[in-house]
Amino acid sequence: MPQQPLAQVPKDAQWHWQEHGSCREADPLLFFHPQNERGSSRQRRDRSAKVICAACGVRMECADYAVRAREPYGVWGGLSEEDREHIYSRLDTRHYPRQKGEGLRAASAEIAEAVSPRALGIA
Repeated sequence: MPQQPLAQVPKDAQWHWQEHGSCREADPLLFFHPQNERGSSRQRRDRSAKVICAACGVRMECADYAVRAREPYGVWGGLSEEDREHIYSRLDTRHYPRQKGEGLRAASAEIAEAVSPRALGIA
């Protein structure tokens, strides 16, 4: 998987929250799709990852980082690649959220919806 350009990593990025992520106890392959995975297989895997994220104590820090960094791959803070693409497409690139907490404010509705009972298939 290609490395993310350093220009996208927020200057104030801190990583200590990652040490407390629920994902650390799960199979990492659950959070990153295999090459050419599509359709219902991808939806099931994303949903399984989101269930883990939903109960995570650092989900908000993770989602904030992913939005601010324009993280292209995987499920971060309950946001799938598709969820984040939707967020990126509606944000004004001239005023893109780069400071800590700005990703949460810019995408609060999507972050909440990503792990809602409807999104997890339990509603």
